[in-house]
Amino acid sequence: MSASAFRIHRAISGAAHTQAGAAVPMGAGDTLPPSLTTTVPKEFVHRASVAEVLLTDWARVDESRFTVAAQWPRGHSFFAAVDGCHDPLIAAETIRQTGILLAHAEFGVPLGHHLLVEDLDVQVRPPHVRVGLAPASLDVDVTCSQVKRRRGGALTGCRITVEIYREGHLAATGGGSFTCVAPAVYRRLRAARLAAGGRPRVLALTAPEPPQSVGRMSPVDVVLSPAGRPGSWQLRVDTRHPVLFDHPVDHVPGMVLLEAARQATAATLGRACLPLGITSEFLRYVELDTPCTVEAHRTAPPRPEHEESVLVTAQQDGTPVFRSTVTMAPPAE
Repeated sequence: MSASAFRIHRAISGAAHTQAGAAVPMGAGDTLPPSLTTTVPKEFVHRASVAEVLLTDWARVDESRFTVAAQWPRGHSFFAAVDGCHDPLIAAETIRQTGILLAHAEFGVPLGHHLLVEDLDVQVRPPHVRVGLAPASLDVDVTCSQVKRRRGGALTGCRITVEIYREGHLAATGGGSFTCVAPAVYRRLRAARLAAGGRPRVLALTAPEPPQSVGRMSPVDVVLSPAGRPGSWQLRVDTRHPVLFDHPVDHVPGMVLLEAARQATAATLGRACLPLGITSEFLRYVELDTPCTVEAHRTAPPRPEHEESVLVTAQQDGTPVFRSTVTMAPPAE
């Protein structure tokens, strides 16, 4: 289906105002009403809840470059402010949504196809991601590379590189790679993991770590459970979480793994502070019905007033499934 079928002309025509249900011609001294803003179709970013759609518009610049408009709310039920800044994971989610949007809207990937993220990275600049007195309006410059197509022209994969600007200032950078999988192919790949009726089996929910120990306020948002030894946890999968599990899935979403990396980093450093950068690789599907072990350790000894990095890995059935390096800001004085 063509993306143009979904595009909305947001600018209100200046020909008339509407007053009490009647069209009133504009006078010579009248000004044009402001344009309206809405989100992109939620189907274009694989979200069930309109409230979780961060993107508001997009346009093509040339064959490989695009611009996307986005907005971050001042407060969010899950992506909470960190040290007075917007949560860097909301920047990661913006990058994820951007890749999916362009795949469907500009590269012709049909709705219903699966887009599988292979890697994702994000870096933020704290002065330009601070929570202000209004939602953050963002301009996202996107460059697409490593575009792969089947012989017939259908997109099979791509890499995006993004720069996120706020009021003209570079606020965040990042990117990621994804592959496209048709529904029939995906069903064959995943058939062995689905229970009768096509629903995935889900492991019983485990007890969370204390929220403050992993940089959270509510146990509902904790994605790690104690594993009985330092630097190791079991991934806690709560499919009822309204943001991390926005819609039914048959494997652990990548954003759950990014949050696990962030929480494991906070636990390893013994403090919660602003992640300046996160680089991640999604090596295999992380299954819902099998325990997944998350481990973390510092990449170097701590130095006062310096950034610190933590390497976080995850294994399932003894096989590596995820790897991430999280770089944290020094403790606030």
